[in-house]
Amino acid sequence: MHPIEMVDLKRQYAKIKGDVDKAILEVLQTAAFINGKAVSDFGQGLAKYLGSKHVIPCANGTDALQIAMMALDLQPGDEVITPSFTYIATTEVIALLKLQPVFVEVDTKTFCIDPEAIEKAITPKTKAIVPVHLYGQPANMEAIMAIAQKHNLFVIEDNAQAIGSDYFFSDGTKKKTGTIGTIGCTSFFPSKNLGCYGDGGAIFTDDDSLANRLKMIANHGQSVRYYHDLVGCNSRLDTLQAAVLNIKLPLLDDYIVARRKAADFYDKAFAGHSKITTPARASYGNHVFHQYTLLLEGVDRDGLNKFLASHNIPSMIYYPVPAHRQKMFESFGSGNLNMPKTDWLTERVISLPIHTELDTDQLEFITAKVLEFVNG
Repeated sequence: MHPIEMVDLKRQYAKIKGDVDKAILEVLQTAAFINGKAVSDFGQGLAKYLGSKHVIPCANGTDALQIAMMALDLQPGDEVITPSFTYIATTEVIALLKLQPVFVEVDTKTFCIDPEAIEKAITPKTKAIVPVHLYGQPANMEAIMAIAQKHNLFVIEDNAQAIGSDYFFSDGTKKKTGTIGTIGCTSFFPSKNLGCYGDGGAIFTDDDSLANRLKMIANHGQSVRYYHDLVGCNSRLDTLQAAVLNIKLPLLDDYIVARRKAADFYDKAFAGHSKITTPARASYGNHVFHQYTLLLEGVDRDGLNKFLASHNIPSMIYYPVPAHRQKMFESFGSGNLNMPKTDWLTERVISLPIHTELDTDQLEFITAKVLEFVNG
């Protein structure tokens, strides 16, 4: 049996080695390391895949979120509603720009932001909502967009974990997650469903004027070289990373199928267990399983984590400390918030290996060891 990894990038690379090596060599031979042709090719290819009018590649997913908020001209003190149960980057950029993070609860079944909690948190200072499609599961965007339109709010989708996921609207139409709100943001961190071999990110929008602002902000606030009209930053997708992404983008749907196949195996193995809740699959979207996250009840979660490690099975706890309890937000007084659902989840979630190369032997071994521990 192959060694078990949370994400087996070595085996994934082995399957596409020839194409990746050729693409990287072409960049080296042209020496177009910054803003090379591969970058524009990738932006166009991703726009076509997503059905988005504009895709602006950038340096990483965190930059994507920051640039999005800068482009919307949010001002210090403006309130931005976001889940506390998420990776810190989502909330960190809000504080970085001196905006006011407003943490709200998530749905304990989908792990995504609760639209009812959003509605209750809106004040005259609220300017934006940042839903996170956590673990690869779409948030309830139809409900969120209705709230945003009612209160004239921007919506910035954090799509770092769900690229490739479809959202199904009640009228029968569908759109890719990340293309529904005002702006969508994603990351190409190596472990993502569409990952490069370093850092990378992108921003999506259908608004022409907003796209121009996003491009300018990502490029030192300039549209013409040396003429800087906006305060911006330097956030570029490296040409070498774009070359890798150009090889992997046509494979993204196949990668998603492989992840779902592994998730189906897990679902079947744990079905009906009184102490294990497998990931919900919301009717309004399809899960792309960036993570496969169990919810445990009456189980020593940290003990299971150590037990699996002792058998060379990696597992992760995403996330042990929610954003509202992080030290960086002490000055916002968020530590005093009463968020029982979020706190409950942080004590019970554990993520198992999920990636494109998992085979039956590995899945059988993982599930057997989980059940061995849980059943005592």
